[in-house]
Amino acid sequence: MDPALVLAASTEITSAALAGDDPDAVLPLVVRRAAELAEADLGLAMATGDDGSLTVEASSGDVDPVGIVLSHRSSAARAARTGVAVVADDFTTDPRTAPFVPQSLRGYGPFAVAPFGTRERKIGALAVYRRKGAPPFSTDTVDVLTAFAAQAGLAVVLAEGSTARQRIAVYQERERIARDLHDVIIQRLYATGVQLELLNRRLKLDGREAKRLADCVDQLDQTMAEVRATVRALRSADPGKPGDADLRASVLAEARTAGELLGFEPEVRVDGDLTDVPAALADHARAALREALSNVVRHSGAGRVEITLVRDPSTLELRVSDDGCGIPRGVARRGLRHLEERALAAGGGCEVTSSPRTGTTITWHVPL
Repeated sequence: MDPALVLAASTEITSAALAGDDPDAVLPLVVRRAAELAEADLGLAMATGDDGSLTVEASSGDVDPVGIVLSHRSSAARAARTGVAVVADDFTTDPRTAPFVPQSLRGYGPFAVAPFGTRERKIGALAVYRRKGAPPFSTDTVDVLTAFAAQAGLAVVLAEGSTARQRIAVYQERERIARDLHDVIIQRLYATGVQLELLNRRLKLDGREAKRLADCVDQLDQTMAEVRATVRALRSADPGKPGDADLRASVLAEARTAGELLGFEPEVRVDGDLTDVPAALADHARAALREALSNVVRHSGAGRVEITLVRDPSTLELRVSDDGCGIPRGVARRGLRHLEERALAAGGGCEVTSSPRTGTTITWHVPL
């Protein structure tokens, strides 16, 4: 076998892997070059499953057995497991291999299989076959196949690592954008909406002008909803996102924003493990807190505000209490209706108690 061909094939595989190609796209190239180097009629790349069996992932030749599963007791599985190549002059009659020959491969005889991967990352096995009656694989050919499988396996492992790093980089960038949208843009829109509401009350505008101002606030609310949807979409692609830290951070961020408008920061208490709170319920809880604090800022005149978020085995409960003057009669309850609608949509409820003497308490809860 020409050493230059071996070097060229290994270089081609490594270049494709380091170029950032999908590892699944590199496998067919690996199999094709292995079959060429071994002067084989068929080449197969097989991946090891959790139970030790092998699944054919890529092929090069006149049959296409991709998807076939080989027993964990097969010679290919043994090679993948032990790291030692297996060779047979005719694998349909050799007692080590004959019991595990798939029907679609019974037209082949000479067989060689080498472990595919690295010591730390055992991908599976790389096998080559020749038609019945062809000469068996020589020791030199098997040695070359084994070396090539090791080199190509390392390249595929590097490709997997490169792909993973690229994916992490994308996740990190998406998270940065989502965080900026949430912590900066949404908070500014929220603060602007509250200030417009306060301005409306102080100026005592006539009906038409008041409605125009209210429409502007509604448009801000809609814009915030759209931005929040964008934040959810940016974050949903990262399955490893720690929901507990995210929801806790959101509660603290909302409290800080409200504090800037109130002149003091609300007291915050978060109890329970929030890591397994479904994303949809966490989003509802954030929006509910924002609505409740908006009500406090607009109407209460409070000197003290408490925010409590409690997660028990069956319920997520949010409570916002203030010592203000209560919700004035005749004040539009659009925000409170939104709170109730969110809770009902999630199978929960929302209760509001309010009086000029004791202030207002909003209790919002949903089942888990």
